[in-house]
Amino acid sequence: PNPFEPITVVLHEVALTLVFLLRAYRQFPGCGNIVTFSQFLFIAVEGFIFEANFGRKKPAIPIRYYFIMVAMFFTVSVVNNYALNLNIAMPLHMIFRSGSLIASMALGIIILKKRYSVSKYTSIALVSLGIFTCTFMSAKQVASDSSLNEEDGLQVFLWWLLGIAALTFALLMSARMGIFQETLYKQFGKHSKEALFYNHALPLPGFLLLAPNIYHHALLFSQSEPFQVPVIGLTLPIMWFYLFMNVITQYVCIRGVFILTTECTSLTVTLVVTLRKFVSLIFSILYFRNPFTAWHWLGTAFVFVGTLMYTEVWNNLGPFLARWRKRPKEE
Repeated sequence: PNPFEPITVVLHEVALTLVFLLRAYRQFPGCGNIVTFSQFLFIAVEGFIFEANFGRKKPAIPIRYYFIMVAMFFTVSVVNNYALNLNIAMPLHMIFRSGSLIASMALGIIILKKRYSVSKYTSIALVSLGIFTCTFMSAKQVASDSSLNEEDGLQVFLWWLLGIAALTFALLMSARMGIFQETLYKQFGKHSKEALFYNHALPLPGFLLLAPNIYHHALLFSQSEPFQVPVIGLTLPIMWFYLFMNVITQYVCIRGVFILTTECTSLTVTLVVTLRKFVSLIFSILYFRNPFTAWHWLGTAFVFVGTLMYTEVWNNLGPFLARWRKRPKEE
């Protein structure tokens, strides 16, 4: 199968999703819940029609397991959103979430009693070092914000520490969910489309807890400046346009990743996901004009080199390039 099309779609949609998401966050930093709710609702409705066949199709994996998975998934999404309200800059948020490898390895050793090769442990050490470097440098920036007096500065720093604690909790919970999914797929087989639908449909009632926040941001979005949609000529508040475009591009992106996992080798998928994180990170640094020092770049480099080492891309890349070089001669 030709992986070029889904890869192009994923990377293109990542860039577009980020444009709309970052524009929304720039105007309303606390709008994470309404964005997440809209994405969940769209994927749930689409899945209900096309995957669940209006509820007539019986799930292959017993629904009680999906409830456990959803409780974890919902918690991770909400905690990650709230971390952005706790003085966590978007680039640090992204780098921290790249540390999912460490969390999954640690839990794999503890829960599944797994053992790994030296290269795997080295790669995890690199990723850990990268995240620690970026976190430490961001801590210094938060602590040394000269526009605040000492008391306010301490309060800001304590909120930032709470944000780091929230990110750490979300990271571990996400890794635990991955292990839970792994054991489920071994038992019942892989059902990615079904899992995508139930993971987005079952948490919808949970958003009632966030209803005041979602309603508040819906009102703020409605008061934003009017915008005329090109081609259609429809006029609507610009924030609703950003939200709609974010939901559509996010959906296309998720579908693109799903096509990749079913059509391409794990090497291709890993490269695309790593590339996707890198594109997201660079984009958010440039867009938010966050202070990003040489230390941050060093930390980021550690994270990505460690990620590529963990996935053994180097080992697979040699034979792949050798085959690619031979191809013109054979023709």
